[in-house]
Amino acid sequence: MTDLDWYSVRCVFRHLSLGVYEERVTLWTARSLDEAISRAVSEAREYCEVLEEVEYVNFAEAFRISEVPGEGVEVFSLMRESEMPPAEYVHRFFDTGNERTG
Repeated sequence: MTDLDWYSVRCVFRHLSLGVYEERVTLWTARSLDEAISRAVSEAREYCEVLEEVEYVNFAEAFRISEVPGEGVEVFSLMRESEMPPAEYVHRFFDTGNERTG
């Protein structure tokens, strides 16, 4: 593969003084999934250097974007097997009451 593809990479951080975790999704052009992750991890470490009391928790996952990013283009997808009913699943993984957005 010689052409660059678009990738989104989700990295996880811990804000020590706030007691919260942050998930950041960033966009990258790269020749491979591994290259996109490597670039995102480098940026994650720089992000921690700029902010006080933030650590990168060494977790990154990537998603190859099949189209040029634009309105309505899927930039990340994660599938998880679960027998939970929808409301319980959402509460367990996405709407625990402890989220901060913005």
